[in-house]
Amino acid sequence: MLKMIKILTNNRGIALLITISVTTILVAAALEYNRRARFEVISTASVRDRLTISYMASSGVHAAMALLVKDKGESRYDSLQEDWANPEKIDEILQAIPFDTGKLSVVITDELSKIQINALVAFPDNRQVNPTQIMLWERILNIIGSEEDLQDDSNPTAIVNSVKDWLDSGDDEATTGLSGAESSYYEEQDPPYQSRNGPISDLSELLLIKGITPQLYYGNENTPGLVNLLTVHGMAIGAGTSFSWPGRININTADVPVLTALLGDENEELAQAVYDFRKEMAAEKVVHDFLSLKWYKNITGLSDVTIDSRLITTSSDVFRIQSTASLNDIQTAVIAVVQRVQNSESGKWTCQVLNWKTE
Repeated sequence: MLKMIKILTNNRGIALLITISVTTILVAAALEYNRRARFEVISTASVRDRLTISYMASSGVHAAMALLVKDKGESRYDSLQEDWANPEKIDEILQAIPFDTGKLSVVITDELSKIQINALVAFPDNRQVNPTQIMLWERILNIIGSEEDLQDDSNPTAIVNSVKDWLDSGDDEATTGLSGAESSYYEEQDPPYQSRNGPISDLSELLLIKGITPQLYYGNENTPGLVNLLTVHGMAIGAGTSFSWPGRININTADVPVLTALLGDENEELAQAVYDFRKEMAAEKVVHDFLSLKWYKNITGLSDVTIDSRLITTSSDVFRIQSTASLNDIQTAVIAVVQRVQNSESGKWTCQVLNWKTE
């Protein structure tokens, strides 16, 4: 009898252990299922939100392109007085885009407000250097570079020579002298690489060129870098397959360092005066004629100053659009460089995308 009781007790204990084990397994499985289910829901929502803001950002770019096309038909020059440069006008246009949730912002800047890298060499022959562009390069390097930055291979003359060698079609140093750098120099680097010997298509390529340091390229919180002041865009198409970079800078939109490079290092105060005058006209919504290449002479102190007309323009057809969309703590930005082009048959203007990047 006692033995039977022990067997029953043991059986009950085993059953209890089995029940507890099964319950534990079921609870763990339920928790894992719940975790996976929540993960799938969150992942699905995240994918949905990312897809939504991708469309939002793209819509912002297309709205900006429409605004630029409209502007082309209304004005013969491009300045900061126009709708494409007015944040309030851009916001009004974005309100018409039917997104119930999320936030969209668009900024349009003139790409030809910068110094054009490829204009340093006379393309398509790409052998001879452009003297007026040399002057701009040396001035801008002196403006943004400290004495510590501009030493040895990083002095303005050496950098200009190295950039010229990177762009030109030959691998000789007959034009630029010992301070330049051809493929033989870069092949000795670790890892080795070759000189471009042609136009630069990506601005970051400057970091590969002898003498251009990260400090000069990126700048700092007090001084802009070359990345803010140079552009690879601005190519003009000629007859047949010919092309060139005129290198003309829009004085209606250029920033102070570029204006200083145009006016001369010693005229930084005059460059600031030009910048302030444009800003004042835009803020007060005063209609001012920025078409003439010599409008700046009407500003106090500039009547006797002349900027080389080969270096400036008052219009542009190349613009950078940054469209940023955000939704539920997710954000994405599309940066597009576009060029306004005219259809030879219909005469209508459209925007052609030169570069499209998502960040």
